[in-house]
Amino acid sequence: MSEQHTYRVIVRGTWEGLTDEARARLLAEAADHGMASMRFTEEGSLSYEPAPLKHFSMRYVVVSDAADGEEMAAAIAEDRAQTALRKLGYGFGDLKSTVTDLDTMKINRKPASRR
Repeated sequence: MSEQHTYRVIVRGTWEGLTDEARARLLAEAADHGMASMRFTEEGSLSYEPAPLKHFSMRYVVVSDAADGEEMAAAIAEDRAQTALRKLGYGFGDLKSTVTDLDTMKINRKPASRR
């Protein structure tokens, strides 16, 4: 069995070709998708600013084989984002991901004398 790593992935993109209905829904739900909604989950959490309604981000937790690396984690998260956005009827484009491997990240702890 191969080693599994947990990744946090932020998928960023731009809204494109939004219908009037989709735009109205995004604006009406904007308060639910602001800074306070930013969480890393398996299903993804969508956040965006309503003015201007141009960019969005989705945060994901992805668990995959360590041997597949960050590139696979990004591909999995982008696929999840595309599926979710299409299901909601939102047009999007220009997806880019930032990946953090939680199993390899270094945590800098301050010495007890500096607390």
